[in-house]
Amino acid sequence: MPATPIDLRDALEDRILTGHIRPGDRLDEAALARDFSVSRTPVRQAIFQLAATGLVEHIPRRGAFVVEIGPERLSEMFEVMAELEALCARNAARRALTDDLADLGRRHDACTEAAAAGDADAYYYANERFHAAIRTIGGNAFLLQEIDRLQKRLKAFRRIQLRARDRITTSLEEHERIMRCLIAGDAESAASEMRKHISIQGDRFGDLMATLSRDQKPRHYMKQA
Repeated sequence: MPATPIDLRDALEDRILTGHIRPGDRLDEAALARDFSVSRTPVRQAIFQLAATGLVEHIPRRGAFVVEIGPERLSEMFEVMAELEALCARNAARRALTDDLADLGRRHDACTEAAAAGDADAYYYANERFHAAIRTIGGNAFLLQEIDRLQKRLKAFRRIQLRARDRITTSLEEHERIMRCLIAGDAESAASEMRKHISIQGDRFGDLMATLSRDQKPRHYMKQA
């Protein structure tokens, strides 16, 4: 069972993105606390974190409800994120110091270890630390703020897409190409590789949509207003 608010948040994300809890459903704190065998406090904290991502909306005097994010909006958000991350990679290729690249290499090694263990969630968090390092090396505080704002909206979807077949393997290969560009100081190639890494067009977007549509279940925790 989930042990912390972050674990609960991830578990609730899974239920929302796989249809166990559907758009329009009210998140019943008491029912969820019983289901996860925890008190209502960590459930409330997890729901608050989900509200910050845009997956959940708090409606005064009614409660927290799951929000629907359509495929068109999702594709648009990933398109913007790809451009922001590409700019970070371009800046990082020009500004990275030897110590920066060594640290980035260690973070990539952590991704490799998580992939070898077959742990998609561990890979996601290692992957986020890898990307965070590139953003920091890029050195643009305003850009970091904008990425953080959008990342909160996309976090759940970026995590779930790693469960698609071979996505982790492909992600690692993309990391290696990005690393080579950064080490070579090739700013334009670094931006191009990062853009391709983040974009979810074509088959990859279809894979994400298929992953989200699996295991659809009847609505849980539905409460009428």
